[in-house]
Amino acid sequence: MEFMFVAVPVFIAAVAIVMAVKVIRRALELRQAWASGLTAEARCLRTYTTTRRHSDSSHTTTTLHHVYEFTPSAGRPVRFEEENGPATTIEGDFVTVHYAADRPEKATAHAPSPVKNAASTIGQLCFLAVMLAFCVYFTVSANDLFGSDLP
Repeated sequence: MEFMFVAVPVFIAAVAIVMAVKVIRRALELRQAWASGLTAEARCLRTYTTTRRHSDSSHTTTTLHHVYEFTPSAGRPVRFEEENGPATTIEGDFVTVHYAADRPEKATAHAPSPVKNAASTIGQLCFLAVMLAFCVYFTVSANDLFGSDLP
């Protein structure tokens, strides 16, 4: 039973670390796309939403997705999907996308806003750091409580 007091926080900490890596990776992808200076006109091929019901059944989250297609300077068409775009963009609309020459599939239709991107990234990383710190504290406390025979 004591093992669960270590296993669960370690699992939660591992998930927090994976999420932090994803947050940092996406922030860097956006920054690289905006910094490249390359833009193209893309067409919105499809919009759809996904709804997720949380475990308490009283709260749901809806995410808007857009699927875009554009032709970068390399010449081959590129299709990519992006979450949380503007609700005013509908199928058939043309938007400006920013992309890096070496990774056009990581393009973004979000307007350049490095300050907003940095603030969002820092906020998410702070939340994940607090979660990770709590997991470490809980694991150390459980180890002290049950003795040092835990891993």
